Amino acid sequence: MGVAIKVYGTEQLCASCVNLPSAKETAAWLQAAVARKFGEGTTEISYSDFQHPETEDDKMWAERIVMEDLWYPLVIISGEIVGEGNPKLKDIYAKLESMGLSPLQEGEK
Repeated sequence: MGVAIKVYGTEQLCASCVNLPSAKETAAWLQAAVARKFGEGTTEISYSDFQHPETEDDKMWAERIVMEDLWYPLVIISGEIVGEGNPKLKDIYAKLESMGLSPLQEGEK
């Protein structure tokens, strides 16, 4: 298993996120983008609806989203917020590289 990336959101877009992709779409987009950059299997990206948390970790993040008025989709890597509202690939890539992942070289898959 690779580095775990969790994308939190909900079916309903936040009021200021109307023109942005949903959290589920963001998770799918991240999966494709990260696989292109670092290779298949280097990360495990999952989506969680914070209005229906399934694990204790999800419940904790759901509480933080509501209490701290965090924007979603919220991208979490190793317990750290790496993207909020409209996550930036540059920030996500930088975090993954700081954790030891190396970008693929030209021609690698």
